[in-house]
Amino acid sequence: MEYIRILLVDDHAVVREGYKMLLQEHPDLKVVAEAGDGETACQLYRQKAPDLVIMDISLPGISGIEAVRRIVSRDENAKVAIFSFHDDMIFVEQALQVGALGYITKNSEPEILMQALRTIAEGGIFLDPQIAQKLAFQKSIGGSSVLESLSPREFEITRLMAEGLGIHEIAQQLSLNYKTVANYNTQIKRKLNVSSVADITRLAIRHGLIEA
Repeated sequence: MEYIRILLVDDHAVVREGYKMLLQEHPDLKVVAEAGDGETACQLYRQKAPDLVIMDISLPGISGIEAVRRIVSRDENAKVAIFSFHDDMIFVEQALQVGALGYITKNSEPEILMQALRTIAEGGIFLDPQIAQKLAFQKSIGGSSVLESLSPREFEITRLMAEGLGIHEIAQQLSLNYKTVANYNTQIKRKLNVSSVADITRLAIRHGLIEA
């Protein structure tokens, strides 16, 4: 029997075990690799070439959104589903912008997740119904976050800055040179209309990028 080969990415081993137990109830779904961070996820994607990736956003090191960006930049046909506690629209929009084909919250019923995985594996797009409703409502009223002006790369650097990383550390983590990150730093502050890292941190906490 053919089955959908899945790379499971979550930084909590106990959570991954729970997912695997759930997926084992469905013979057409099989976890062939798992990772606890974004860097490992990118490496395993190259090695295992899974049919589908289930990706959390909050990971040690690079975020799930950055990991998706790297995977899709190497394989434009990659199929990635974001599965996260974050339900703020800025995360949804950034995930879709970098190439994720679905977004499901961890508060969803298991049946929603299974439907999403099969839809995405077949090349479709799937949004958690509650997420889709919130996204449509936000668009209808013209609501937006100041963070929406950021590109995916700027979004990732903003998150790392808010977590307290310096320019050298960010450059190393994202495999960029110092000058490039310094330029991004200037662009981000201009776009967000802030003057310091402390301002960025407060903004990141307010919008749920990091925890207080």
